[in-house]
Formats: sequence, C-alpha cells, structure tokens
Amino acid sequence: MKRYRHRSNCGIVILFLMMTFSIFIAQGMSLAKEKKDSITKNQDTDQDTYVIGSGDTLSIQVWREPNLSGNFTVRPDGKITFPLINDIKADGLTPLQLKKVIEKGLTKYISTPVVTVVVSSANSKNIYVLGKVNSPGKYPLIGPTTVLQALAEAGGLAEWAKGDDIVILRNENGKQIKIEFDYDDVSRGKHLEQNIFLKPGDTIVVP
Repeated sequence: MKRYRHRSNCGIVILFLMMTFSIFIAQGMSLAKEKKDSITKNQDTDQDTYVIGSGDTLSIQVWREPNLSGNFTVRPDGKITFPLINDIKADGLTPLQLKKVIEKGLTKYISTPVVTVVVSSANSKNIYVLGKVNSPGKYPLIGPTTVLQALAEAGGLAEWAKGDDIVILRNENGKQIKIEFDYDDVSRGKHLEQNIFLKPGDTIVVP
C-alpha cells in the first residue's frame, strides 16, 4: 500500500511540473508575439510618418529583380532615377507612398511587382544636440522624436550640466525662436508640455 501511494504521489508531482512547464511555454510564446507585433508596428509607423527629402539615401528592393534593386540618393531636385521608370519625384513622399509609385510604374514591365523602400540614410532631416551632453553632434530625425528622446540619444546630460536651463533653437518663418526646456522637471513628470516633438533643423543647447 505504501509503495502504491509513493507512485501516486510521484505521478501527481510529474503532472504538476508538466502543467507548469506548459504554462511557461505559452507565456513565452505570447510575449514573443507581442514583442514582434510591437516591432512591426513601430516600423510601420516610421514608414508612414517619415517624409523623404533631398539628400536622403533610399534602399529600394524589387523582389526577384536584383538588377532593379539598389541604393538611390534623392537629388537636389527631389527626384531619383530608377531603372525602366527613369525620373521619379521622391521628395515629399513617405517610403510607403514611393513604394506604390514605383510598383505602379513597374506594372508595365513586371507582373505584380513587389517593392520595398527603406530610408538607409536620413540626410535631409537632422537635429543638433550641443553643449554638456555625453555625445554632442548631429542626429537624423527619422520619426517623431521628443526633446527627452533626443537627449537620451545623445548619451544623456553630462556632469555639471544645467538641466533646468536647456533651450531649443528653432527657425520659424525666417526667424529664430527660443523654446525653454527644464530637464529636471520633465524627467520628474512635471510640465510635460515642454517635451515637444522636434522639427528638422532644431538645435538643443545644454549649458
């Protein structure tokens, strides 16, 4: 009788471990799917919002057509020269919009073309982070970026930086305006209206 009870208890323990392991696997798969969906969503958002400009380098791939694929730089006139289609206006379009234009142009030569357009080098839209940050310099403005995000990209504030006296210099209608930003307050969740979205050409100065 004791031997029977021992085997029964072992069976219960094994069943419990198997159920627990199954739950962990299910949770892991769910988290992986959520992460993948989040990454895909962020990529789609960038494709939807970024506006191509002169100087940008585009990686354009046509499925199963390596001779049509490659890197293309947007000229000062806002156009690129694409095989078979010749000049295409890219300036002012998002990558997704340009993708549709190219696909439409290729339908004369290819049945159901599949095109991918990615901004490999965003040279037309930059912001500048200067002063007492760990990595000052020029940064591409690829998607919606707040002041806090830009400062984080620049490595954060350096030692002895005056976080409560930061300014953003912006050109509007031919005039330069100054926008104040208090890092200390915003990082504590106060005056969040100061954490504005940056525009191309903005300069953040950290004294």
